[in-house]
Amino acid sequence: MNFGYEFKDKKLLKCAFTHISYANEHNIESNQRLEFLGDSVLSFVVATKLYEIYPGYDEGKLTEMRAALVCEKSLSKKAEEMGLSEEIVFGRSESRSNGRRKASILCDTFEALLGAIYLDGGIAEAEKWVLSVFSGDFENVKCVDLRNYKSELQSYYQKKEKKRGLIEYRLDAKTGPDHNPEFKVSVYVNGAFMGKGSGKNLKSAEQLAAKLALDKTMGKVDKNAKI
Repeated sequence: MNFGYEFKDKKLLKCAFTHISYANEHNIESNQRLEFLGDSVLSFVVATKLYEIYPGYDEGKLTEMRAALVCEKSLSKKAEEMGLSEEIVFGRSESRSNGRRKASILCDTFEALLGAIYLDGGIAEAEKWVLSVFSGDFENVKCVDLRNYKSELQSYYQKKEKKRGLIEYRLDAKTGPDHNPEFKVSVYVNGAFMGKGSGKNLKSAEQLAAKLALDKTMGKVDKNAKI
């Protein structure tokens, strides 16, 4: 098994697939440190590629595109397609809870594998692997929704109410580790709750909350939106 890369240090490969539940039971290192490293490497490589191929896009658009490429849903899907789920070793508790199918675990394993590749082969090999795995995705990601819903919502109410300061965003919670947080934000219009959004950064959470508020205002509530 090489998943597109041949390891020189097999211990790194083994560690990349060692879930914390198994590590705790056997008093060995889990893949969490590798996941932390892989997350940073992935963000750097993807950001660099987007910067190169979209010279006309500003920081906001590039941030949203990167988020779409490296989100949990995207990475867990790639992990499943690559067969990573079958290589993960779990402890007894996680084995019973069907951890092999959990999107969060698949995402973490993908990042851990990348972290291992970086340590084994350096940034050049890590970049080569990422670009291979995401082949075609960089061109397709420009189709993601990059509208500025906060600006649209503000503009709508300023025109309608002829007032300023009508919209307020409140941070409800910040969960997860520092290197992989999740923000939950609610938006209020004239003190009335209008929507709630979540995202990997405060900006994306506010954008989703604004989108739901705008949809609600226009009578187009998306029942499938993540809240």
